Amino acid sequence: MIKVNIFEIKAKLSAYLDRVARGDSVMIYRHNKPVAELRGVDKTRAEPRPIGPLPGRPTFKVSSSFFDPLPGDELDSWEGLGPATMRSLRTGNRKGSTGRSRKG
Repeated sequence: MIKVNIFEIKAKLSAYLDRVARGDSVMIYRHNKPVAELRGVDKTRAEPRPIGPLPGRPTFKVSSSFFDPLPGDELDSWEGLGPATMRSLRTGNRKGSTGRSRKG
């Protein structure tokens, strides 16, 4: 383990990062007291993550209707458009409208 003061880390950060990438670790000191450790990260996963339930966790079944399109009134509710607003937008009547328009 390499021990350095903050001043030196600030001055030569790239050099210390190169050493960390090679496997060293660096203990950073402030006023002769350790405050942080600079070390490399674990290798990233090369293979894709497994799809499916985690071992030991409960499973559940998703019905095929989950992927069906939502009805229009349900979509309007999710977009924050109430029935009165939707009626006025469909008929072109602005009376009672909130003034918001549907973006599409």
